[in-house]
Amino acid sequence: MTATDARTSPFADANANQVLEALQAAVQRRAADSMKAYAVAGPDPRSAHLAPNARLGERLLARGLVTVDDLDAALERQRERGLRLGEMLVELGAISSTDLAEVLAEQFGVPFVNLVTSPPDPLLSTLVPEGFARRYRALPLARSGQRVVVAMADPTDIFAIDDLRFLAGCEIFPVQADNEQLMAAIDRVYQGSAIANTIDDATNDLTVDESEATDDTGIDEAPLVRLVNAIFEQAIADRASDIHIEPGASTIRIRTRIDGVLHDTSEAPLAMLRPLIVRLKVLGGLDIAQTRAPQDGRFSVTAQGRQVDLRVATFPTAAGEAAVLRILDRAHNNVRFSDLGCSQEESATLLRHLHASQGAILVTGPTGAGKTTTLYAMLEEINRRDKSVTSIEDPVEYVMDGVKQIQVNPRAQVTFPSALRSVLRADPDVILVGEIRDAETAQIAASASITGHLVLSSLHTTSAAATTMRLADMGVEPYVVASAVTCVVSQRLARRLCEHCAQVLVDPDLSLLAELGAPESILENATIRTPVGCPACRQTGYHGRMSIFEIMPISDEVRRMIVDRAPAADIERVAVEQGMDTLRVAALKRVVRGELSIDEMLRITH
Repeated sequence: MTATDARTSPFADANANQVLEALQAAVQRRAADSMKAYAVAGPDPRSAHLAPNARLGERLLARGLVTVDDLDAALERQRERGLRLGEMLVELGAISSTDLAEVLAEQFGVPFVNLVTSPPDPLLSTLVPEGFARRYRALPLARSGQRVVVAMADPTDIFAIDDLRFLAGCEIFPVQADNEQLMAAIDRVYQGSAIANTIDDATNDLTVDESEATDDTGIDEAPLVRLVNAIFEQAIADRASDIHIEPGASTIRIRTRIDGVLHDTSEAPLAMLRPLIVRLKVLGGLDIAQTRAPQDGRFSVTAQGRQVDLRVATFPTAAGEAAVLRILDRAHNNVRFSDLGCSQEESATLLRHLHASQGAILVTGPTGAGKTTTLYAMLEEINRRDKSVTSIEDPVEYVMDGVKQIQVNPRAQVTFPSALRSVLRADPDVILVGEIRDAETAQIAASASITGHLVLSSLHTTSAAATTMRLADMGVEPYVVASAVTCVVSQRLARRLCEHCAQVLVDPDLSLLAELGAPESILENATIRTPVGCPACRQTGYHGRMSIFEIMPISDEVRRMIVDRAPAADIERVAVEQGMDTLRVAALKRVVRGELSIDEMLRITH
């Protein structure tokens, strides 16, 4: 310390012991500030009258989490099974594991941490080996000075705390965590750390060449292959729908689309572009020598303990070939009809038309609106043993049991029109046409729906009312459209507010919603929430997506207007008078229920 430093230091006139005490106090304050983010706000007031040494059962009763009968049943089975009382109550379903962890934290006199709303810092995973974390069920959360906050399933395990203190080289502050949340957090942290390390190792090794991408000898050990696999693992763990590999001036940018929005994931040296694209082409069965024309293929990988399909498309750019991969994860995308999120009225309308013996149900919207998922959910609903169900798709995205799925292949003269003609000679009850792209397909599909078949298909239009006019513009006679189409569903995908951080607006401006078209009947007792951002949602304020539907049944009056070639605006007005909710109104209903933000509603219905 210089003379000037000594004069300005607050410890200049203090002795050594005072300096040490002040420094220790500062460290403790920083540690306390860090821990506030993880601990719940003090003990439950309902337990205030209990003695400090009160037992677990007494604390559970005081909080009203269990009854005396629950405790008696648990104690009786505890003697038979030899488990702890808390574990027995969770097994019996009397309390949740999270409730148990909160009460145990109070009993042990330590803070409780919710690892869903307060996830750990992945960088601290280097302090503790993965095997140790799993054996002791302990995970570092935050660091402040010489103290580390550690989430533990059993914060009274002094042997584990001693070992943690030795490994971390500093003091340990244990906090109580729910065992299920803790093990899931350990999975995420160490998997993410391994993926990041694999990406770093592979991108730092610039000796990669194309032989690694095409040679299967020892392929799992090649840096390039480990890089590709790590990219897949990270994207699937993040619930991404697409992976973008884009060459730039000096680096390759890797981005993933999560909940419909692109996020930067990582970068790699530009020298790895060619081997990386070659590896993807080999996986997708593409021509590695062809670099000047777009190509597309498909392959499967095993990730997160399950098989995931990926569709790859490569195309030339000024900086080199780029690639986009669509992740087709059945675990996230194989949606049942009940999972679509329709209201009771919407479900009743759709089911009435789905279970009809004939007619055409069209699902419309822009690319990425979830049309294919909705069609598959509809098909799942009506796929029964007493029905012959056939689909014509380009490409077949998900294999469904009981459905004869035909892949369009123009090189083999298998097109939508030719396949549709063949299917009609095969005694079908239900036909799914992936997309109506041309007049010939539209005419054959319309004819099939009139002659005793239920036809499901998709179309690119902006609204339900515009769909019938679109078919007429494609060359289908208006009277055929009026007879064939029974229901039109226009849909959009909206980001769902994160349940962990969304905040309720105390005094929302309901007049704005009224100006946007919200009926007065839905504004009463409205709950408006706004996104905030937290670690659970990657600071975006949103987690997951929901479908917004505009469902227009084709009534007799609407049929007459279609035959008369009435404007789409007039058709929509009549449909609204008959009870249809426009996309805007359907989205506004989600807003007043606190499921959708106003900004997101405006984004999808502008």
